[in-house]
Amino acid sequence: MAANTYKKNTFKKKADPAKGKVKSRRKTINWAVFKDKRWGLSFGIFFMMFAVFMLLAFLSYLFAGQADQSLVSDSGLPLRTRAGETQNLLGYTGAVMSHYMIYRWFGLAALLFPPFLFLWGLRLSVKLKAVSLTRYAVFSLFFLVWLGLLLGYLVHLTDGFQYLAFFSGGFGYELALITDEFLGWGTFILIFGSLLIFVIVFFNVDQIRWFSPDENAGVPIPPEPDPKESPSTDAVEEAVNSRNTGDEEVDHDEETSVSSWKLSEKEVSEAKKDSTQEPAFNIEERNEEDYGEPEERADGFYIQEQQVEEKTADTVENLDPYDPTLDLPSYRYPTLELLNEYDQQKVTVTRQELEENKNKIVETLVNFKIGIQEIKATIGPTVTLYEIIPDPGVKISKIKNLEDDIALSLAALGIRIIAPIPGKGTIGIEVPNKNRELVAARSVLGTEKFMKSDKDLPVALGKTISNEVFVVDLSKMPHLLMAGATGQGKSVGLNMILASLIYKKHPSQLKLILVDPKKVELTLFNKIERHFLAKLPNAEEAIITDTKKVIYTLNSLCIEMDNRYDLLKDASCRNLKEYNAKFVARKLNPEKGHQFMPYIVLVIDELADLMMTAGKEIEGPIARLAQLARAIGIHLVLATQRPSVNVITGIIKANFPARLSFRVTSKIDSRTILDAGGAEQLIGMGDMLLSMGSDVIRLQCAFLDTPEVDAICEWIGDQRGYPDAYLLPEFVGEEDGGIAEVDLADRDPLFDDAARLIVLHQQGSTSLIQRKLKLGYNRAGRIIDQLEAAGVVGAFEGSKAREVLVQDENSLEQLLNNL
Repeated sequence: MAANTYKKNTFKKKADPAKGKVKSRRKTINWAVFKDKRWGLSFGIFFMMFAVFMLLAFLSYLFAGQADQSLVSDSGLPLRTRAGETQNLLGYTGAVMSHYMIYRWFGLAALLFPPFLFLWGLRLSVKLKAVSLTRYAVFSLFFLVWLGLLLGYLVHLTDGFQYLAFFSGGFGYELALITDEFLGWGTFILIFGSLLIFVIVFFNVDQIRWFSPDENAGVPIPPEPDPKESPSTDAVEEAVNSRNTGDEEVDHDEETSVSSWKLSEKEVSEAKKDSTQEPAFNIEERNEEDYGEPEERADGFYIQEQQVEEKTADTVENLDPYDPTLDLPSYRYPTLELLNEYDQQKVTVTRQELEENKNKIVETLVNFKIGIQEIKATIGPTVTLYEIIPDPGVKISKIKNLEDDIALSLAALGIRIIAPIPGKGTIGIEVPNKNRELVAARSVLGTEKFMKSDKDLPVALGKTISNEVFVVDLSKMPHLLMAGATGQGKSVGLNMILASLIYKKHPSQLKLILVDPKKVELTLFNKIERHFLAKLPNAEEAIITDTKKVIYTLNSLCIEMDNRYDLLKDASCRNLKEYNAKFVARKLNPEKGHQFMPYIVLVIDELADLMMTAGKEIEGPIARLAQLARAIGIHLVLATQRPSVNVITGIIKANFPARLSFRVTSKIDSRTILDAGGAEQLIGMGDMLLSMGSDVIRLQCAFLDTPEVDAICEWIGDQRGYPDAYLLPEFVGEEDGGIAEVDLADRDPLFDDAARLIVLHQQGSTSLIQRKLKLGYNRAGRIIDQLEAAGVVGAFEGSKAREVLVQDENSLEQLLNNL
């Protein structure tokens, strides 16, 4: 009931314009019908068709324009008679359009219009950017004026030469008359001077060598005064620039607040000083080796040439790192405007409420003969923390046992006593506030602490008891176990985790696997399937709701984990971060199977339902992933309504050091999820406890409404994405195995290639066929079964590779011919 009340109150605030506390997003007209991609394709084809029509009409006008002029301008004849006598290739319509575009208006410069329309249509229809439309528009606009002025002035000087006047255009002729009146013969200076200036500006010409001596005529260029100085200086500047670029990226992802961020700026400046010295020292040391034997060396020119070559090699090696985000270069991150902005004033605890609570706490402790030296209050969005320092000789357990008595005296919903507070010599008493503060998602995701976070997978959960934004790194957790009774904010917490990851990561860096047995909680994320979601091959939907498909997905994720570990082993890397850094630096060869690997986050909304229906088939893969997958970038987020021991088993629980609990119904459930009590004393509506190691932190989860999630997914879904979702490896269940029904008459097209590959390597392995022929697991498995039926490889022997029964290629060719 608490969660329902919370949502009802929220919607009431949002719907009441008189109070002005909540600013709803501005409603606009639905333009969805015009977002249909068919409109762009249709307009593109129309523009290209019209451009071809104009070009043919204009070209035909150059030869038949004089003959058609009388028909176009003569209004005495009937229209069909004039149209029948027209000589233009495009008929009367082409003649009229050409007459106005060329004769009346722009002259020969009208030929610049059809290419522009054709390029525009090409971009709209097939998304092909052959030429920059902006540069072509500038080019056309200049020559529209320049060519008209030139031809018009020549017509004016030749006293209306008929053929030339035909192509100058009315616009050019009138412009020529005006310039002649004001400039006279200076019009030629204007014409050729403007052309020269345009060429200089448009083609970025910075020097004209018409009268300078030829540099390639054998004139030697004098050498620099000091051959050692120039290369080293360039190398130092290049190193500083590259280091500065890296510093800017670190600053952009900084997770600290403003004060600590300024402090780290000094460290960055000191690092820059070191970076300016380090390359110089390396170069100077190399020069000492070059000059180690001066009497046996040649002149300084040889050393200078060698340094330039080494510098160039280093530069090429450091330049052009691989950028995975270029797969979707036009991707735009979600903006904060997609989230609701709440204008309500910050709810603060009144001084009177603080005094009353303090007096009641002191009075209760005095009644049980417990003295207090000092008491301090810290106001949070949901609860207020009262820190007390008891008199010497007072047992902590005595205060801990008074939890219910203090709750009775305060008449509060739930009191939680922290005895003692870790890292402090005080005892904490958390008392709920009478008026709660709504922590909006925008106030959390828009903070500098989150936006400049340098964490690999930053998650902004909400605010702490001291009103600080709490940002945690999912990759360091490395897995998260969530629990909470129905309606306590568990689904909102999942949405905040997913929204935090989407706001910070590019689609090439993160993939999500969403499991939703309830079928309604995560369906909004279907819109970002081609950007962030991963699924099984041939799966209809990326959001997994069927229990059998969940089993297949978990086992497929185990195969993905094993494949990634093989790549890490080949690359001599310990974790995904090191591997991707090597790949970005182009130190791994993609032809050997290496690729940039994104983080994968598996989210299961209701674990209890899966454990009831599948049991061990679900527990095994989850436990295996939880134990091994952290190093290769696969992280799990599991949520359940019932944190009992038959749902959160010992194997699962041991590999989830990070636990998150909303309000639960009993102390037993609290101990199951957190290994400690306290979750039963929470007040609901997003109030939660996060256990990481030995620390238990109380947080108020940020509120992310369903329309906000829909707006974020719409923003991403409307952009260009990948052709399909991220495909996981194929998984073959036990019922799909066996070779009883193998038909050698219906062999795979790659059967012969796979057979030659197996015989060449003398290794009957399915993974070998997968890697070399770039096949999925299912197809490679069918081919290995066909090879077994054909007698190329032996039977399945567990973890060992199959025995190869054919020893050489000649025997294999005979076998293939007999088949």
